[in-house]
Amino acid sequence: MKAMKVEEIRKLAAEEIRTKLTDARDEMMKLRFQQVTGQLTDSSRLTILRRDIARMETILREAERAAVEGAK
Repeated sequence: MKAMKVEEIRKLAAEEIRTKLTDARDEMMKLRFQQVTGQLTDSSRLTILRRDIARMETILREAERAAVEGAK
């Protein structure tokens, strides 16, 4: 699976991003277990997921800050 692009994430609604974020975290946990047990074949997937999670969290945080600034 390819990394999500910032433009793709920005097009999503906040709830969709949160859902994808939860899914990504679940997948990350499963991949970590596979890595510990020696079953993981594609370790680069961990890096891609970690960065996707960071992108989604950053975009959510930017939206929150923009909403606060807009309310002032």
